[in-house]
Amino acid sequence: MKIHKPTYELVEPSFGSSFSYLRFDENANNKSHVWHFHPEIELVYVNGGSGKRQIGSHISYFTDGDLILIGSNLPHCGLTNEETGNKNETVLQMKADFLGNNFFNLPEMKNIGKLFNEAKAGIAFEGEAKKRIGAKIEAMENQSPFERLLTILDVLNDMETSTEFKILNAGGFFMETQVQDNNRINIVFNYVKDHFQEQLTLEEVAEIVSMTVPSFCRYFKKTTNKTFTKFVNEYRLVHALKLLAEKPISITDICYESGFNNFSYFNKTFKEFTGKSASQYRKEFKLVID
Repeated sequence: MKIHKPTYELVEPSFGSSFSYLRFDENANNKSHVWHFHPEIELVYVNGGSGKRQIGSHISYFTDGDLILIGSNLPHCGLTNEETGNKNETVLQMKADFLGNNFFNLPEMKNIGKLFNEAKAGIAFEGEAKKRIGAKIEAMENQSPFERLLTILDVLNDMETSTEFKILNAGGFFMETQVQDNNRINIVFNYVKDHFQEQLTLEEVAEIVSMTVPSFCRYFKKTTNKTFTKFVNEYRLVHALKLLAEKPISITDICYESGFNNFSYFNKTFKEFTGKSASQYRKEFKLVID
């Protein structure tokens, strides 16, 4: 049984700076293949392209790039791979107190402190806000450390005042748990990522984290605010969305390639998840692209 353990990522600030700034051409970010976590808050801007976003227990499909704010110790996968089609990806990582213990308690900064708190569940920015803030983030590449500091404050303020966003993990999903629990949930997430196209049973997943099935079910529901079955179904459905958008194969093939072994059940869950049939989704997606 192949199990990918979660990766704890050690983040080092960029030279001469209090936070880390990384720029990747296209799909060069090699962290995209495995769930990982770190105490630093992470801001990711994907310029163009489409793909799966996997933040905490939230899984969805994005188009026309992405702008995500990921809170401390919230497990996530990278957003890009060889099929994303993005121009580049920029990643900023900072500790919640990267400007000192009391800086964000200043009256002018309190709203940014609130933003950091909301980011514990993951935040995705959309529309004009995504393009406007993304342009500011990309401009940082050629700035001095001092200019970058001013820009990151401007970016965080812009995010806090924006109305074009959505919280990704509903119901206050916070991963500020003990390291053992974070490791455990990451092991489960990685196992689903590697085996979602196969038949998954509660017994085998409970076994890999050394729990009984009833204990695992309670633990997973408490941690993610959804059942394990729902999480796996969502993972498979988002993969189906990706295939519908990117591959000219039949919907029947997409059903089985996404890990479903019953076509009528796939159709039922797809409609519940998206509000439309798979064929309708594919047709509307093509119209948007064209």
